[in-house]
Amino acid sequence: MPLSEQEQRLLEEMERSLYHNDADFVATVGATRLRPNYRSIALGVLLVVAGIALLITGVALHLLWLGIIGFVVMFAGVLLAISPGRSASHFSAADAAAASGARSTQSRGADQGFMDKMNDRWDRRQDGHV
Repeated sequence: MPLSEQEQRLLEEMERSLYHNDADFVATVGATRLRPNYRSIALGVLLVVAGIALLITGVALHLLWLGIIGFVVMFAGVLLAISPGRSASHFSAADAAAASGARSTQSRGADQGFMDKMNDRWDRRQDGHV
């Protein structure tokens, strides 16, 4: 169900207030997109497969130490595969401002996501370029 004109005005006023009062928060929240590190994922999967192979070999040969090493390698592979590329805790305010500025100057091509398009539209509306 669409919003009434009064609800739309109220929502726009709340968004404007949030944007002006907490600009640092808005920039930080908008810039915490993490991209997967495909190299880490591929290496992690290879380590998991190697760990499983070592674990099975250790069980088949009744070598406890080989099974333990296989489990440790497998566990390390899983940790490597699920680790993020860049942690949000290492994301400084300067990085957030730079990412926010880069987002506004980036082309409006098909490679932008839905939220990027909405943020660009919001920025144009705030600048009066509707």
